[in-house]
Amino acid sequence: MGTLFTLCCAVLLTHGTPWSQTNLNVGRHNLKADDSFITIGDGSLLEFEFPENSKGVIVVSTWYSNSSTKGQKQTLRVQSLDPEVLSILNVSFSRVSVDAQSYIISIRSGFPGRVQLHIQLLRQERDSAPVLIAERTDYFIIVVPWSDDPASRLIRSGGLSHFSEHPVLFALLPVIFVNKCAFGCKVEGEVLRKLLRRPVPLLLGAVGQFLVMPLYGYCVSQLAHLPKALALGLVITCSAPGGGGGYLYSLLLGGDVTLAISMTLVSTVVAVGAMPLSSALYGQLLGVHAALHVPFIKILGTLLFIAIPISLGVLVKLRLPGLTRLLLMLIRPLSVLLMVGGIFMAYQMGASILANVWPHIVVVGVTVPVLGLGVGALLAQLAGLDPPQRKTVSIEVGVQNSLLALAVMQLSFRRTEADFASQAPFIVALSSTSEMLFLVLVHLARNHLCPPANQCDA
Repeated sequence: MGTLFTLCCAVLLTHGTPWSQTNLNVGRHNLKADDSFITIGDGSLLEFEFPENSKGVIVVSTWYSNSSTKGQKQTLRVQSLDPEVLSILNVSFSRVSVDAQSYIISIRSGFPGRVQLHIQLLRQERDSAPVLIAERTDYFIIVVPWSDDPASRLIRSGGLSHFSEHPVLFALLPVIFVNKCAFGCKVEGEVLRKLLRRPVPLLLGAVGQFLVMPLYGYCVSQLAHLPKALALGLVITCSAPGGGGGYLYSLLLGGDVTLAISMTLVSTVVAVGAMPLSSALYGQLLGVHAALHVPFIKILGTLLFIAIPISLGVLVKLRLPGLTRLLLMLIRPLSVLLMVGGIFMAYQMGASILANVWPHIVVVGVTVPVLGLGVGALLAQLAGLDPPQRKTVSIEVGVQNSLLALAVMQLSFRRTEADFASQAPFIVALSSTSEMLFLVLVHLARNHLCPPANQCDA
């Protein structure tokens, strides 16, 4: 598609070249010695349209007549005043004639919008800075959305796939439900009563998830010079509540499962108010004025999908001891299966986005779970919590529900821009799952080589 579009652009913008060249030949005799000009195509248009997310070319013709500077090198400099709408890939010299020089400008369009070009013709003198000959700022490129016809949809296919549409997720739903019932069998009533009397871990989780992490997302996006939409996607991801995998990791890493479930439920409720506030605040700081939509229905669905099977598991623990023993036997293998299945699904769906993702967003995404784990561990250490609770608070702060962040992106932006902004939650989710799997494998290997009974487990 990119090659086809480039050829089309070259034809469209150079179809008037013979006519333009004729006019140049006629007009050359009317130019004074120091006259110069810059034109795009045949010079008859000041605005050109390109479809979003495409590559193309612009043909620029220049003329400069000054007998005292003949033989000196001339260069063309082209700048897009809004790189998120249009980026300049390179400027290459095309040909020179008696009357004019031609340059081919390779461009890549981004989000729909109107962008001004700054074109400068420079004379390069030996051992000195370039001298400006002529410049133009009255040319504009209008990036237009793709039409919604079937052919355009086929061209756009291959973008970010959505977690909620993936068939593997539907295949795993029964396993997820049974696994959550098994977690309900792990809930300890005494731990819940202690949390009601002293909810310090719950408060620490809220502070880490909704204050520290969004601030980090904003700061690191500025340091990495991320585009506005991508920076906001990162901030919203860092503002998301704890994910359902938090209590899964707590189980496998020797944390407090009851605390983990409680923190996930509480943070999901708090997210109803915290995510809109965080999105509005950092959206203002980033200069993104899109109307952000927090998926309240999805948040409610997340709450119910956690609360209902876990409550059912609690009832099974009270009434059916035989079934409880079976579920507790299945909880670890099912948890590992879901973790591996989640990584497989994420990598498979993200194949297209991983091929085009910016390298620095990968680096930034990898740091988010690491920082969250560190912040949670530090807060828990300062609060004097016991080791299982420290692990749990650390995990809950470090593992975000990236599905909610993805939903915010898809509801708030156009599809193309939403997929671009969704790189942040996707990379964070993939990094988080991969890093936690690594920690689980290290933990299991350490326990195998140095069992806790020998007090080798730190």
